[in-house]
Amino acid sequence: MSLAPFVASPQNVVEKMLELAELKAGETLYDLGCGDARIVITAAQKYGARAVGVELDDGRYKDCVNRVKEAKLEGKVKILHGNVLDISIKDADVVTLYLLTSANERLRPNLERDLKPGARVVSHDFSMPGWKAFRTEEIRETWGSHTIYVYKR
Repeated sequence: MSLAPFVASPQNVVEKMLELAELKAGETLYDLGCGDARIVITAAQKYGARAVGVELDDGRYKDCVNRVKEAKLEGKVKILHGNVLDISIKDADVVTLYLLTSANERLRPNLERDLKPGARVVSHDFSMPGWKAFRTEEIRETWGSHTIYVYKR
């Protein structure tokens, strides 16, 4: 069961999400619902992070795997085929999300259970019910705006 429709995060939003996450080389990022793999690819290329994308949709999963191969990042980026609610995220230093608020709420117990102290959760446009954002930033564009929520465990 999908937790959100696929809508790609614009590249400038991806860049800002990773910047606000304070992602560092060698850290591990999980993108839950990785869509077209742009966050995991950017995390590996620009920040030197290890990245894991999780995608439920068969076609998008295959596309993500192909994009990672085309970028020659197989050693730094792994794409998992499955439901984000069933994936262990214990290794994550950063988790990125572009899911609906209701999906974030369903995912919250997993994050609270699995994330180590200091881990950051960065959500595009949808807050995490019950959590107070460490930082919130709005990106204004001619056709609308995007809000990025940053949480620390």
